[in-house]
Amino acid sequence: MPTSTPVHADQHDVARRLLHSSETLSYDPVEEVDWETPLDTDHHGASPEWSTLYGTAYWDEMTPAQQRELTRQEAASVASTGIWFEMILQQMVLRDFYAKDPTDPNFQWALTEIADECRHSIMFARGAAKLGAPAYRPSRVVVELGRLFKTVAFGESAYAAILVAEEVLDVMQRDWMRDERVAPFVRTINNIHVVEESRHMKFAREETKKRLAGSGRLRRQIDALVVAIASYFIVTSMVNPKVYEHAGLDAERARREAKANEHHKSLLRSSCAGLMEFLNSAGLLTKASMWFYRRANLV
Repeated sequence: MPTSTPVHADQHDVARRLLHSSETLSYDPVEEVDWETPLDTDHHGASPEWSTLYGTAYWDEMTPAQQRELTRQEAASVASTGIWFEMILQQMVLRDFYAKDPTDPNFQWALTEIADECRHSIMFARGAAKLGAPAYRPSRVVVELGRLFKTVAFGESAYAAILVAEEVLDVMQRDWMRDERVAPFVRTINNIHVVEESRHMKFAREETKKRLAGSGRLRRQIDALVVAIASYFIVTSMVNPKVYEHAGLDAERARREAKANEHHKSLLRSSCAGLMEFLNSAGLLTKASMWFYRRANLV
Protein backbone atom coordinates (compact mmCIF):
# COMPACT_ATOMS: atom_id res chain seq x y z
CA MET A 1 0.00 0.00 0.00
CA PRO A 2 1.46 3.44 -0.94
CA THR A 3 2.25 5.75 1.93
CA SER A 4 1.26 9.40 2.25
CA THR A 5 4.88 10.59 2.36
CA PRO A 6 5.21 11.52 -1.35
CA VAL A 7 1.99 13.53 -1.23
CA HIS A 8 3.10 15.28 1.94
CA ALA A 9 6.48 16.08 0.42
CA ASP A 10 4.84 17.32 -2.77
CA GLN A 11 2.59 19.66 -0.77
CA HIS A 12 5.63 21.06 0.99
CA ASP A 13 7.34 21.52 -2.36
CA VAL A 14 4.43 23.58 -3.68
CA ALA A 15 4.51 25.79 -0.59
CA ARG A 16 8.28 26.27 -0.89
CA ARG A 17 7.94 27.30 -4.54
CA LEU A 18 5.22 29.77 -3.65
CA LEU A 19 7.35 31.23 -0.86
CA HIS A 20 10.29 31.59 -3.23
CA SER A 21 8.09 33.27 -5.83
CA SER A 22 6.81 35.67 -3.20
CA GLU A 23 10.37 36.56 -2.21
CA THR A 24 11.41 37.26 -5.80
CA LEU A 25 8.25 38.84 -7.25
CA SER A 26 6.13 40.91 -4.90
CA TYR A 27 5.20 44.58 -4.88
CA ASP A 28 4.75 47.37 -2.38
CA PRO A 29 1.65 49.31 -3.50
CA VAL A 30 2.75 52.33 -1.49
CA GLU A 31 5.79 52.65 -3.75
CA GLU A 32 4.51 51.15 -7.01
CA VAL A 33 1.16 52.91 -7.41
CA ASP A 34 1.03 56.59 -8.38
CA TRP A 35 -1.14 57.90 -5.57
CA GLU A 36 -0.13 61.54 -5.97
CA THR A 37 -1.19 62.39 -9.53
CA PRO A 38 -4.80 63.67 -9.55
CA LEU A 39 -7.44 61.47 -11.16
CA ASP A 40 -7.66 62.01 -14.92
CA THR A 41 -11.35 61.80 -15.75
CA ASP A 42 -10.52 61.11 -19.40
CA HIS A 43 -9.78 57.53 -18.32
CA HIS A 44 -12.06 54.64 -17.46
CA GLY A 45 -11.90 52.72 -14.20
CA ALA A 46 -12.29 49.39 -16.00
CA SER A 47 -12.45 48.16 -19.57
CA PRO A 48 -15.78 49.48 -20.91
CA GLU A 49 -16.68 46.02 -22.21
CA TRP A 50 -16.84 44.85 -18.58
CA SER A 51 -19.40 47.47 -17.60
CA THR A 52 -22.74 46.02 -16.56
CA LEU A 53 -24.44 48.36 -19.06
CA TYR A 54 -22.11 47.83 -22.02
CA GLY A 55 -24.12 46.51 -24.97
CA THR A 56 -27.43 47.97 -23.76
CA ALA A 57 -29.51 50.75 -25.28
CA TYR A 58 -28.79 52.87 -22.20
CA TRP A 59 -25.03 52.58 -22.75
CA ASP A 60 -25.40 53.84 -26.31
CA GLU A 61 -27.34 56.87 -25.05
CA MET A 62 -24.73 57.80 -22.45
CA THR A 63 -22.08 60.40 -23.16
CA PRO A 64 -18.43 59.25 -23.14
CA ALA A 65 -18.00 61.12 -19.85
CA GLN A 66 -20.93 59.24 -18.30
CA GLN A 67 -19.54 55.93 -19.54
CA ARG A 68 -16.15 56.66 -17.99
CA GLU A 69 -17.72 57.71 -14.70
CA LEU A 70 -19.80 54.54 -14.58
CA THR A 71 -16.77 52.28 -15.13
CA ARG A 72 -14.91 54.16 -12.40
CA GLN A 73 -17.77 53.60 -9.96
CA GLU A 74 -18.08 49.95 -10.99
CA ALA A 75 -14.32 49.37 -10.56
CA ALA A 76 -14.52 50.92 -7.09
CA SER A 77 -17.46 48.65 -6.23
CA VAL A 78 -15.53 45.56 -7.37
CA ALA A 79 -12.57 46.69 -5.25
CA SER A 80 -14.81 47.19 -2.20
CA THR A 81 -16.35 43.74 -2.64
CA GLY A 82 -12.81 42.37 -2.98
CA ILE A 83 -11.90 43.91 0.37
CA TRP A 84 -14.97 42.34 1.99
CA PHE A 85 -14.10 38.90 0.71
CA GLU A 86 -10.38 39.25 1.42
CA MET A 87 -11.27 39.86 5.06
CA ILE A 88 -13.33 36.65 5.04
CA LEU A 89 -10.43 34.82 3.37
CA GLN A 90 -7.89 35.99 5.94
CA GLN A 91 -10.01 34.81 8.85
CA MET A 92 -10.64 31.39 7.29
CA VAL A 93 -6.95 30.84 6.55
CA LEU A 94 -5.91 31.99 10.03
CA ARG A 95 -8.43 29.63 11.60
CA ASP A 96 -7.29 26.77 9.39
CA PHE A 97 -3.63 27.15 10.42
CA TYR A 98 -4.26 28.00 14.07
CA ALA A 99 -1.76 26.21 16.37
CA LYS A 100 -0.20 24.21 13.52
CA ASP A 101 3.50 23.58 12.98
CA PRO A 102 5.15 26.96 12.22
CA THR A 103 8.16 25.22 10.65
CA ASP A 104 5.86 23.76 7.98
CA PRO A 105 6.25 25.61 4.63
CA ASN A 106 2.45 25.49 4.26
CA PHE A 107 2.07 27.38 7.54
CA GLN A 108 4.59 30.00 6.42
CA TRP A 109 2.93 30.35 3.03
CA ALA A 110 -0.48 30.82 4.70
CA LEU A 111 0.90 33.76 6.70
CA THR A 112 2.50 35.15 3.54
CA GLU A 113 -0.84 35.01 1.76
CA ILE A 114 -2.55 36.79 4.64
CA ALA A 115 0.11 39.51 4.53
CA ASP A 116 -0.49 39.87 0.78
CA GLU A 117 -4.23 40.18 1.31
CA CYS A 118 -3.77 42.89 3.95
CA ARG A 119 -1.73 44.94 1.47
CA HIS A 120 -4.23 44.28 -1.30
CA SER A 121 -7.13 45.46 0.85
CA ILE A 122 -5.39 48.72 1.69
CA MET A 123 -4.46 49.15 -1.99
CA PHE A 124 -8.07 48.58 -3.10
CA ALA A 125 -9.35 50.99 -0.44
CA ARG A 126 -7.00 53.77 -1.56
CA GLY A 127 -7.79 53.03 -5.20
CA ALA A 128 -11.55 53.27 -4.65
CA ALA A 129 -11.09 56.56 -2.81
CA LYS A 130 -8.99 57.97 -5.65
CA LEU A 131 -11.71 56.96 -8.12
CA GLY A 132 -14.05 59.27 -6.22
CA ALA A 133 -16.35 56.53 -5.00
CA PRO A 134 -18.22 56.10 -1.72
CA ALA A 135 -17.87 53.03 0.48
CA TYR A 136 -19.73 50.36 -1.45
CA ARG A 137 -20.69 47.36 0.65
CA PRO A 138 -22.69 44.19 0.00
CA SER A 139 -26.25 44.20 1.30
CA ARG A 140 -26.80 43.65 5.01
CA VAL A 141 -28.09 40.13 4.34
CA VAL A 142 -24.97 39.23 2.35
CA VAL A 143 -22.69 40.74 4.99
CA GLU A 144 -24.32 38.60 7.67
CA LEU A 145 -24.17 35.50 5.48
CA GLY A 146 -20.47 36.23 4.98
CA ARG A 147 -20.05 36.47 8.74
CA LEU A 148 -21.62 33.03 9.08
CA PHE A 149 -19.60 31.55 6.22
CA LYS A 150 -16.24 32.71 7.56
CA THR A 151 -17.15 31.23 10.94
CA VAL A 152 -18.28 27.78 9.86
CA ALA A 153 -16.62 27.11 6.47
CA PHE A 154 -13.60 24.83 6.60
CA GLY A 155 -11.49 22.54 4.46
CA GLU A 156 -12.25 22.17 0.78
CA SER A 157 -15.42 24.30 0.86
CA ALA A 158 -13.48 27.26 2.25
CA TYR A 159 -10.61 26.96 -0.23
CA ALA A 160 -12.87 26.33 -3.23
CA ALA A 161 -14.92 29.44 -2.40
CA ILE A 162 -11.69 31.41 -2.07
CA LEU A 163 -10.69 30.13 -5.50
CA VAL A 164 -13.97 31.22 -7.10
CA ALA A 165 -13.66 34.78 -5.81
CA GLU A 166 -10.02 35.02 -6.86
CA GLU A 167 -10.52 33.51 -10.32
CA VAL A 168 -13.45 35.73 -11.31
CA LEU A 169 -11.60 38.87 -10.23
CA ASP A 170 -8.41 37.68 -11.91
CA VAL A 171 -10.03 37.38 -15.34
CA MET A 172 -11.49 40.88 -15.12
CA GLN A 173 -8.26 42.45 -13.99
CA ARG A 174 -6.15 40.78 -16.69
CA ASP A 175 -8.25 42.67 -19.22
CA TRP A 176 -8.18 45.94 -17.30
CA MET A 177 -4.44 46.01 -16.66
CA ARG A 178 -3.67 45.83 -20.42
CA ASP A 179 -6.26 48.41 -21.47
CA GLU A 180 -4.80 51.86 -22.11
CA ARG A 181 -8.27 53.37 -21.75
CA VAL A 182 -8.09 52.51 -18.05
CA ALA A 183 -6.51 54.98 -15.62
CA PRO A 184 -2.78 54.18 -15.24
CA PHE A 185 -2.91 53.85 -11.44
CA VAL A 186 -5.80 51.39 -11.74
CA ARG A 187 -3.82 49.36 -14.28
CA THR A 188 -0.91 49.21 -11.82
CA ILE A 189 -3.23 48.05 -9.03
CA ASN A 190 -4.64 45.35 -11.30
CA ASN A 191 -1.18 44.20 -12.36
CA ILE A 192 -0.01 43.88 -8.75
CA HIS A 193 -3.10 41.93 -7.80
CA VAL A 194 -2.92 39.59 -10.81
CA VAL A 195 0.74 38.72 -10.21
CA GLU A 196 0.34 38.07 -6.50
CA GLU A 197 -3.07 36.39 -6.69
CA SER A 198 -1.75 33.83 -9.17
CA ARG A 199 0.15 32.29 -6.23
CA HIS A 200 -2.95 32.40 -4.03
CA MET A 201 -5.00 30.61 -6.69
CA LYS A 202 -2.35 27.91 -7.00
CA PHE A 203 -2.48 27.35 -3.25
CA ALA A 204 -6.30 27.32 -3.19
CA ARG A 205 -6.43 24.72 -5.97
CA GLU A 206 -3.88 22.52 -4.20
CA GLU A 207 -5.66 22.80 -0.86
CA THR A 208 -9.03 22.04 -2.43
CA LYS A 209 -7.70 18.89 -4.09
CA LYS A 210 -5.84 17.82 -0.94
CA ARG A 211 -8.87 18.27 1.34
CA LEU A 212 -11.15 16.43 -1.09
CA ALA A 213 -8.90 13.38 -1.34
CA GLY A 214 -10.81 10.37 -0.11
CA SER A 215 -14.02 12.30 0.63
CA GLY A 216 -17.31 10.49 0.13
CA ARG A 217 -20.20 11.33 -2.17
CA LEU A 218 -22.36 12.99 0.51
CA ARG A 219 -19.53 15.25 1.64
CA ARG A 220 -18.85 16.33 -1.95
CA GLN A 221 -22.54 17.04 -2.49
CA ILE A 222 -22.59 19.29 0.57
CA ASP A 223 -19.30 20.97 -0.37
CA ALA A 224 -20.54 21.60 -3.90
CA LEU A 225 -23.68 23.30 -2.63
CA VAL A 226 -21.86 25.43 -0.05
CA VAL A 227 -19.32 26.63 -2.63
CA ALA A 228 -22.02 27.39 -5.19
CA ILE A 229 -24.08 29.43 -2.71
CA ALA A 230 -20.99 31.38 -1.61
CA SER A 231 -20.07 31.96 -5.26
CA TYR A 232 -23.53 33.27 -6.05
CA PHE A 233 -23.42 35.91 -3.32
CA ILE A 234 -19.82 36.90 -4.11
CA VAL A 235 -20.38 37.40 -7.83
CA THR A 236 -23.77 39.09 -7.55
CA SER A 237 -22.35 41.53 -4.95
CA MET A 238 -19.44 42.73 -7.09
CA VAL A 239 -21.29 45.66 -8.61
CA ASN A 240 -23.41 47.50 -6.08
CA PRO A 241 -26.67 48.88 -7.58
CA LYS A 242 -25.83 52.26 -6.06
CA VAL A 243 -23.08 52.76 -8.66
CA TYR A 244 -25.73 53.99 -11.12
CA GLU A 245 -26.92 56.74 -8.80
CA HIS A 246 -23.37 57.87 -8.11
CA ALA A 247 -22.66 57.92 -11.85
CA GLY A 248 -25.60 60.30 -12.32
CA LEU A 249 -27.81 57.81 -14.17
CA ASP A 250 -31.45 56.83 -13.93
CA ALA A 251 -30.84 54.13 -11.34
CA GLU A 252 -34.09 52.25 -11.89
CA ARG A 253 -33.60 52.01 -15.65
CA ALA A 254 -29.91 51.16 -15.26
CA ARG A 255 -30.65 48.30 -12.87
CA ARG A 256 -33.34 46.96 -15.17
CA GLU A 257 -31.12 47.01 -18.28
CA ALA A 258 -28.10 45.63 -16.41
CA LYS A 259 -30.16 42.70 -15.14
CA ALA A 260 -31.16 41.82 -18.70
CA ASN A 261 -27.73 42.49 -20.25
CA GLU A 262 -26.85 39.35 -22.23
CA HIS A 263 -23.43 40.72 -23.19
CA HIS A 264 -22.34 40.92 -19.55
CA LYS A 265 -23.78 37.49 -18.77
CA SER A 266 -21.90 35.99 -21.72
CA LEU A 267 -18.67 37.66 -20.61
CA LEU A 268 -18.97 36.17 -17.12
CA ARG A 269 -19.69 32.70 -18.48
CA SER A 270 -16.76 32.69 -20.91
CA SER A 271 -14.37 34.04 -18.27
CA CYS A 272 -15.29 31.26 -15.83
CA ALA A 273 -14.83 28.33 -18.22
CA GLY A 274 -11.50 27.28 -16.69
CA LEU A 275 -12.84 27.61 -13.15
CA MET A 276 -15.88 25.49 -13.92
CA GLU A 277 -13.65 22.86 -15.51
CA PHE A 278 -11.61 22.66 -12.31
CA LEU A 279 -14.70 22.43 -10.08
CA ASN A 280 -16.08 19.70 -12.32
CA SER A 281 -12.82 17.73 -12.17
CA ALA A 282 -12.94 18.02 -8.37
CA GLY A 283 -16.49 16.67 -8.29
CA LEU A 284 -17.93 20.00 -7.13
CA LEU A 285 -20.40 20.57 -9.94
CA THR A 286 -23.66 18.91 -9.01
CA LYS A 287 -27.24 19.40 -10.14
CA ALA A 288 -28.05 21.47 -7.06
CA SER A 289 -24.91 23.60 -7.32
CA MET A 290 -25.46 24.28 -11.02
CA TRP A 291 -28.71 26.09 -10.19
CA PHE A 292 -26.72 28.74 -8.28
CA TYR A 293 -24.00 29.01 -10.92
CA ARG A 294 -26.64 29.60 -13.61
CA ARG A 295 -28.34 32.22 -11.44
CA ALA A 296 -24.97 33.97 -11.11
CA ASN A 297 -24.37 33.64 -14.88
CA LEU A 298 -21.19 31.63 -14.36
CA VAL A 299 -22.33 28.77 -16.62
